[in-house]
Amino acid sequence: MSILHLVDPELRPILELAPDMGVSLDKLPATRGVIAAMTQMGLEAADQRVTAKEYFAPGYNGGPEVRVVLYKPVDLPQGAPVVLQIHGGGFLFGTAELGDPRNRAMALSIGCAIVSVEYRLAPETAFPGGLDDCYAALIWLAGEATGLGLDPARIAIRGESAGGGLAAGLAVMARDLGGPAICFQLLVYPMLDDRTVHAAENPFTGHLIWDRASNLFAWESWLGMAAGTEAVPSLAAPARTLDLAGLPPTCITTAALDLFIDEDLEYARRLIHAGVPTELHVAPGAFHGFDAMVPDAAVTQRFIACGDQALARAFA
Repeated sequence: MSILHLVDPELRPILELAPDMGVSLDKLPATRGVIAAMTQMGLEAADQRVTAKEYFAPGYNGGPEVRVVLYKPVDLPQGAPVVLQIHGGGFLFGTAELGDPRNRAMALSIGCAIVSVEYRLAPETAFPGGLDDCYAALIWLAGEATGLGLDPARIAIRGESAGGGLAAGLAVMARDLGGPAICFQLLVYPMLDDRTVHAAENPFTGHLIWDRASNLFAWESWLGMAAGTEAVPSLAAPARTLDLAGLPPTCITTAALDLFIDEDLEYARRLIHAGVPTELHVAPGAFHGFDAMVPDAAVTQRFIACGDQALARAFA
């Protein structure tokens, strides 16, 4: 089924140029290589108005140290807010520098610091390893914020795709463990629900960039077990969390042609029903990862502005 007529005209050309982003076990090394090369290209054009410095957070629950990268505008005032950023990549690929240009631009746009987490990847490390790494980074950030010139009372979390799922899981984990306070969560087309692999197909999703086969491989790599069964822990797939009350105010930004659209809409609905202040934005004619692929498109600019403005309001 062709859905190209539904794609925003500014986004269509990239679909002819984009590499095959479908991922499987045999293709994973090549995919990681492509992502690493793209990340390096972003680093070579880094905006020098923002500094980047590496730190290591102590591991959580016996885990290894967690590498983080702190992005700070050179003129950032003392006591500025900070976003704990969790990169995407289907739980399978990426580093703390994935999305480096976006991290720098976001820091400048909002007037904040960004701490990007390099969590362990699947399938080499299955749940809960990557989530534990994100929690370790949160604990480290809360403890070190004042010394870094940041405001420990204004820590937000942000993640896209699998990173959005990890961010959502992190918010639940911090709530349940009485961990550091999170003032806001921004979930960008988050990967929240392993049950999507068996859900009735939305005829307009799963065709572009991130398909159903890739989704199944990613979920089962992360879970270390079959996806869609009752054995899956709720922290591994946050959409399974029964009680969403008491989570931080939330903004979900997603895309109409994204495979995750239905689970994202449902999570927003459930947050609202749980009394969590929730904002939802759906980019029409857009697919998974479109904002990174076509950053100058009008639909991308509106999409990015929605998230940045929501964070700015949360920090105000």
